[in-house]
Amino acid sequence: MARTDKLKLGTFVYTFGFHPAAWLHPGSDVNGANDIAHLARVAAVSEAAKFDFMFFADSPAAAVGHPEALARQPTKMNRFEPITAITALSMVTENLGFVATASTSYYEPYNIARLYASADHISGGRICWNVVTSDHDETGYNYNRQGLDPHADRYDRGEEFLDVVFGLWDSFEDDALLLDRENGLYHDHTRLHQLDHAGPHFQVLGPLNIARTPQGRPVIAQAGGSERGRELAARTAEIVFSLASNIDKNRAFYKDVKSRMAKYGRDPGDLKIMPGIVINVGETREEGEARAREMVDLMHPEVGLLMLQEFLETDLHGSDLDAPFPMERMPEKAKGSVAMFEEVREFVTQGHTLRELITHYARKHTGNGLTGSYMEVADFMQEWFEAEAADGFILMCPTLPASLEDFTRLVVPELQRRGLFRETYEGATLRENLGLSWPENRYTLARGTAAG
Repeated sequence: MARTDKLKLGTFVYTFGFHPAAWLHPGSDVNGANDIAHLARVAAVSEAAKFDFMFFADSPAAAVGHPEALARQPTKMNRFEPITAITALSMVTENLGFVATASTSYYEPYNIARLYASADHISGGRICWNVVTSDHDETGYNYNRQGLDPHADRYDRGEEFLDVVFGLWDSFEDDALLLDRENGLYHDHTRLHQLDHAGPHFQVLGPLNIARTPQGRPVIAQAGGSERGRELAARTAEIVFSLASNIDKNRAFYKDVKSRMAKYGRDPGDLKIMPGIVINVGETREEGEARAREMVDLMHPEVGLLMLQEFLETDLHGSDLDAPFPMERMPEKAKGSVAMFEEVREFVTQGHTLRELITHYARKHTGNGLTGSYMEVADFMQEWFEAEAADGFILMCPTLPASLEDFTRLVVPELQRRGLFRETYEGATLRENLGLSWPENRYTLARGTAAG
C-alpha cells in the first residue's frame, strides 16, 4: 500500500559540518563556533527548503586525547550550549523546528522541564528534546562523577527522569490559565497539579511554574539501538535517530520499534524513524565523488584516529596504520552506540587496515555515507521511505552551509517533483509539521474518565 504521508527532513548540526575536517573547507565559516549568525544562516537555508528541524548534537565536555589531534578537531572543543542556541535561533525563524540534546545523566528533571518548556513557549511550539544518557567518560568528571556510570544505571535513571519531566509538563492543564481580570483570577487552582514524585533517583514535588506549551509539550527524540533503548523509544519517543547501515537492517529496526508501541497505547504514526545519513551530492556522480574525496584529503590522520579512539575508548596510538586493526585492542562490548560498534567490528573482521577504518569511520560513523548525483540520492530516499525503512532522514552534511545548500538546491526540488516532500509547512508547530498527535494532559484525561 502506497504511503500517503511525506518524508521528514532535518539538518544535523555540528558547527562547521559533520566531517571532522569541515572547518578547513573554504565553504565553512572558520569563526562560526562563536558566531550565532553562522547558525542563523544554516537555519535560513533549512527553513527555505521547508525542512522539519535542525538537530543539535552535543557533548557537555571537551574531548580528551592527544593534544596534537585535539588541536586539529574543534567540534567538541568550542561550541555553543544547544538549548541557548536554539532559543536564539527560534527568534530569527518562523516555521523551522529545533532539536537540542541534553543528558539525563547530568541534569535534574526540573531543570530540563523548565528549560525546554520555556524554549517551546519562546519559539511558538517548535522545540524538541533529544534525550541521551551520555556515552563518554570525560563528561562525568565535570559533574561530580568518576567517569561514566554503567549502561544499566544510566538507563534506570533516564527512564525515571523522563517520567518526571512528562509529569512536570502536565502540571498546568490546557485550560488552567483563566486570565480573568474582572474577578482577579489568573489561573484555576483545580487545574494546576503537584507531581509528588518519589522514586529511586528523584524526589520532585512540583508543580512546574510554567503553563502548558503551544504544542502540549516539546517533542521527544531519542537514539540508541540497544534493547532498552528500543523499548524506551517505543514508550516515549516521537523521533528516533537511527543508524542507516542498510535497508534490510533498517526495515527490521523500523518494524521492531514500531511494533512495540501498541502495548503503550501509542499509534505507530506518532514515531518518526529518521536515519542519519552523510551525503555528498552533485549534479553528477562524479561531482559528488569529487566532493567526498576533497573532504577525505583535508582530514589529518591524527584527527581520524582520535575519533575512533574516542568511540572505542581504547588506545590506538603507535599502531601501524597500514596493518590490519589490532584486534587485541577491540573492546568486548560497546560503551556507546551498540549499532555503530557492530558496524565497526564487522568492518575490521573483513581485514581492512586501521587507516581504512579511520577513513570509513570518519565518513560513516553515525550515519550512512551516500555519494552520488541528486537523482541517485532521491532514489535512495524514495526507496527507503516506500519500503518503510525510514520516515525521513537527518542530513549529516559534511560542511555547513555548503553541503546543505547543495542538497537543498539539487535534491529537494526532485523530492518535491516526485510528491515525496512538502512544498509548504502544514502547521505552526513542530508537532503539527511532523504529523504527531496532541499529547493529552494526564489530569484532564483522568477527570474525563472519572466523569464518564
